[in-house]
Amino acid sequence: MNDPALLHGWRHVYSGKVRDLYVPDDTPEGASGERMLVVASDRVSSFDHVLEPGIPDKGVLLTTLSLWWFDRLAGGDGGRRIPNHLVADHVLGSDDTAHELIPDAVAGRAMVVRALDMQPIECVVRGYLTGSGWLEYQSTGTVCGIPIAPGLADGDRLPEPIFTPAYKAPMGEHDENISFERTAEIVGSEMAERLRELSLEIYARAAATAEERGLILADTKFEFGLDQQGVLTLADEVLTPDSSRYWDADAWRTGTTPAERMASFDKQIVRNWLAAAWVPREGEPPRLPDEIAAQTSARYAELLRRLTAV
Repeated sequence: MNDPALLHGWRHVYSGKVRDLYVPDDTPEGASGERMLVVASDRVSSFDHVLEPGIPDKGVLLTTLSLWWFDRLAGGDGGRRIPNHLVADHVLGSDDTAHELIPDAVAGRAMVVRALDMQPIECVVRGYLTGSGWLEYQSTGTVCGIPIAPGLADGDRLPEPIFTPAYKAPMGEHDENISFERTAEIVGSEMAERLRELSLEIYARAAATAEERGLILADTKFEFGLDQQGVLTLADEVLTPDSSRYWDADAWRTGTTPAERMASFDKQIVRNWLAAAWVPREGEPPRLPDEIAAQTSARYAELLRRLTAV
């Protein structure tokens, strides 16, 4: 994994597979601080491994798209305001305080956010049958234990979007798909209901926006935390190609095979190449070819253009 940058005014405290987290230099050791700097790297992960090289411009593309979605979900799409973890003056196109706080070395790929009490649940919403859900459906007729109508094919739209949470495992371990009942045991019944309701609302609004632009939002995942006033707040990245599956709507309608129908704007290019070139979890993965990295970057850029162009 690439070493995180040394940034003036900020102290590195954590690195995930693709993001680095910093707190202000004057934050006492062990304290979370009121603000944090989240930096999106160009690193790409697949099958729980970080690959080399990274995807060109990935951090900038994903941060730009997250900021655009945060802005829309804060009322820019005409819906009710969904609170998010950006500092108050950190908005898309802002030219003031939050941008002044972001070091030049990570400009365009970083967000200044409020510290939250994060919920240990990854809030997954699926609107279409694909991936691990399709594999489960073939054998049991369910997706994450939820019964689904018979007769569907890979890539078909589900009768209605479903909430399929996962427990966020400690670093180095795998997240675990869990039932809604188990979610309620972990965070309480009221919080579980709030997480499900808010996740389904955000998915519906985002899917409608994508549809207007000739795209399908097949599935996505959200993370939430509580702010100091106890307000449930949208956090992390949101509705990016790293956390969501986007397909081309025309290809989905006219395609005759699953691959044609699910013309993807996410890192499926990387997954497909890696699955063909390497037996997952057997040794270290091979180096990602430059052309695969470039193709993935181009798809991310095309998604950003199609979503945000007006």
